[in-house]
Amino acid sequence: MISPKSTEQPSIATLTTADAGTRTIWHGAWTAAVMRPSAAPWFPTWAEDGFADQSVRQIVRVNAGGTKVRIRLSNAYGAAPLQVTGASIGLTAEGAAVRPDTIRQLRFAGSPSALVPTRGRIVSDPVDLPTRPREQLTITLYFKDATGPTTHHQLSMTTSYRAAGDHHRDPSAAAYTDSIEPGFGSWYFLEGVETSGGGPRLPAVVAFGDSITDGFGANVDGDDRYPDALAERLAAAGRPHPVLNAGIGSNKLLTDSACGGDSGVSRFARDVLDQPGAGTAIVLIGINDIQLNDDRMCGVDLDDPPVTAQRLIDGHQALIRAATARGVTVVGGTLTPFQGSAGWTAEGDEIRRQVNRWIRTSGAYDAVADFDRALDPDGTGSVPDALHMGDHIHPSPAGYRAMAGAVDLADLAERQ
Repeated sequence: MISPKSTEQPSIATLTTADAGTRTIWHGAWTAAVMRPSAAPWFPTWAEDGFADQSVRQIVRVNAGGTKVRIRLSNAYGAAPLQVTGASIGLTAEGAAVRPDTIRQLRFAGSPSALVPTRGRIVSDPVDLPTRPREQLTITLYFKDATGPTTHHQLSMTTSYRAAGDHHRDPSAAAYTDSIEPGFGSWYFLEGVETSGGGPRLPAVVAFGDSITDGFGANVDGDDRYPDALAERLAAAGRPHPVLNAGIGSNKLLTDSACGGDSGVSRFARDVLDQPGAGTAIVLIGINDIQLNDDRMCGVDLDDPPVTAQRLIDGHQALIRAATARGVTVVGGTLTPFQGSAGWTAEGDEIRRQVNRWIRTSGAYDAVADFDRALDPDGTGSVPDALHMGDHIHPSPAGYRAMAGAVDLADLAERQ
């Protein structure tokens, strides 16, 4: 069953702002599934050290436009309340620069600063800022006092920037001389962007999973993950479903990981069902349970319980029950091939095939997105070289486009 850990933070739907009591309808435009701070085993981040008298500039591409915008900040894994000294938002110019005519000071219950409770979240007051789907926004947070280790999203595939001192209202990129190179980027404390106004739109599609949803193998700053490609398909089809990416690299369905986030069954409610306007969830998770049977990649000497096809099926059924109870359509994504990768075994591949047979034939999911066949149409058990990034498991941008093409747009919920 879904773990009670998913309800530790207040539901997004219960958060109040200065416009509480109005009839404003907010839609999820962008999200990142948050994680505890840890030493990344693959690339450096700023999460363990945190920030002190520094401004952090983060760029996101929204998938729902509107006339007003607000942000959500999370301190879900904080050991103490988080003091945000100042914050701003604006349309991205280039790199760390913001279009000067669009930069807006963000307030929280009328104040330019905010205190985010330990293990809590807050939402900013709305600001007038016309945005279009697939437009980039830049959010800047200034922390005067030391934050300590940060709640973050480890794999953003997007460059974040840091400046010494308070530059949160500065449209110029001049002070933002610090970014992590080489690296794949991270987001810090930023959990969501919401928009309102601008006309009707269809319910959001939330892509849920591991690094293949998160987008490892896509181009850094390229916004060409599979959820991005799906958003482009929907825009071209004239169907304004916002697509929200709730993937976490190295995430598992059944067990928590020190550097791969809380398990899928424990975070599903927070990261999918609580999203504003969520209508459809696309679930693609389980390959890390199969290939990573311990947490040693995170420096933790802990073996996971033995993984079987039935245990993974039970986990998928828990997600289905939770989505159905909330009226969310749930699409099952078949587990993608990984022969040739470092974690492949014949036994593990047989578990993957058994789970895929269940996803395709059981009727438990409302619909199926056959990502396995999209990446391996001949059923070889391997991803062709043209469709993976070089490690035989993570798709390339071309592979991500193939995955997006496997989603039948008719399967997406038209109403909440």
